[in-house]
Amino acid sequence: MEALLPIIIQLVTGMLGGNVAGAAKNLSLGTAGNTVAGGIGGLLLGQLMPLLTNGSVDSVLTGVVGHAIGGGAGGLIVTAIVGLIKNAVASKA
Repeated sequence: MEALLPIIIQLVTGMLGGNVAGAAKNLSLGTAGNTVAGGIGGLLLGQLMPLLTNGSVDSVLTGVVGHAIGGGAGGLIVTAIVGLIKNAVASKA
């Protein structure tokens, strides 16, 4: 269970971050799209967070708070990027 908790935190906060990014009309992928893209982004950045910090950050950022921040930021970033790409492709069609 100890190994599963960070993944759950990253996934949930990523979904939340995705829906926050999707609140902007020009970035929205729809509710399901925002949630899925956010979850994927949350997992990606949440798993990369220890590599990016290089072990130099204290244990607070490697704990629950770090997983929540990484997941939320990852969800927001990935959803925004996918939303921008979707709009760029749609405007050319």
